[in-house]
Amino acid sequence: MNADFLAVLEFWEREKGIGRDVLLAAVQESLLAAAKKAVGPARELRVDINQKSGEIKALAKLIVAEKVISKHDQISVTEARRFKADAQIGDEVEVEVTPTDFGRIASQYAKQALMQQIRKAEKQLIFSEFKDRVGDIVSGTVRRFDRSDVYVDLGKYEALLPNRERVPTEEYQVGERIRCYVKAVEQGPHGPEIILSRADPRFVLKLFQLEVSEINDGTIEIKAVAREPGFRTKLAVYTRDEKVDPVGACVGLRGQRVKNIVRELNNEKVDIIRWSSNVRDFVTNALAPAKLKAFDINEASRRVRILVSEDQLSLAIGKRGQNARLTAKLTGWQVDIEPEVVVTKGFDEKVAEAVESLAAVPGISREQADALVHHGMTRLEDLAQADESDLAEIPQIGAQAPAILEAVRAEAARRTIKVGEPSVVP
Repeated sequence: MNADFLAVLEFWEREKGIGRDVLLAAVQESLLAAAKKAVGPARELRVDINQKSGEIKALAKLIVAEKVISKHDQISVTEARRFKADAQIGDEVEVEVTPTDFGRIASQYAKQALMQQIRKAEKQLIFSEFKDRVGDIVSGTVRRFDRSDVYVDLGKYEALLPNRERVPTEEYQVGERIRCYVKAVEQGPHGPEIILSRADPRFVLKLFQLEVSEINDGTIEIKAVAREPGFRTKLAVYTRDEKVDPVGACVGLRGQRVKNIVRELNNEKVDIIRWSSNVRDFVTNALAPAKLKAFDINEASRRVRILVSEDQLSLAIGKRGQNARLTAKLTGWQVDIEPEVVVTKGFDEKVAEAVESLAAVPGISREQADALVHHGMTRLEDLAQADESDLAEIPQIGAQAPAILEAVRAEAARRTIKVGEPSVVP
């Protein structure tokens, strides 16, 4: 047992990086509990482990007495002098009280204590190693499932990818290798836990930092990110160097950079947008390629009302409103997209307008204007090109045709002169 015990200590020390002193202390504590059960309530009982040979002894400090009343606390003078030649009454003598079958009991307790201490030490190592790695991307193997939660093997440690941090369109298989974002190191009911995520928007942000050197060196800054995991991500980028195109740098030559990220995200769509401090330009970029017609910006409530033509409405809003939602998240403004209302004039309204227009010409009455419009002459230009005979055939006009044509020519000349007049500077 002793040789095996030392081998086990060496193995765990090497594999888990836990100090031998820590393991021995845990085993001693456990063996002390075992010794108390086997030996009984001996006075100042302790367990000693020889770190070279692995030999285990149970020792108790007994008081030398002339007459032994309690064997757990006292020892006779004769017996004491076997351990200490000059023992006197009242002295304390440390005596080995190791039971004959203690090796078997100790082995069981030592194993339990080792496993408990290893689990405890592992959790402490998790916390100390990963508390500074929050925000990093790690790679691991899918080890097992607990309902919809996924446990990922990171090598020395096991991490948790909770259902809430999974991408709804992704399915994982045991043994599959995946990359995840370290979201947090939390104190769970069983100790520290590494919480991973593939749904967090910062996962996409970190992938761009790793892929795009200009982001990593600070030339390009990611100003905002909005994501619906598995479906679409919008990323707003800004450059500190006017010579560098932030969108082009993120897309890469022939789109290679963004393709690598899209592949990692299992073909999730990624829109890279140029950031602007001007909310009108920022929203326009975010909703591209939809063509926007008008803006109504309310600075106080941070709300933007946008008008688009009917044929651009579905493009601007996106499938199930996704484009509009992501734009609102990205910009931090509430975005309302509405179709432009085009007022279509009815036939009667157009006729009335034409009558009013002709009746405004000096020399043409409202009744004459009404008759002319109902015979297809709706504009001054139409009348100017008409023959006198054409007007004379209209019952309401008849002999008034020459006078009307004269009035039309005079009005046309007046309008021509007015348009051609030079401006006079006082």
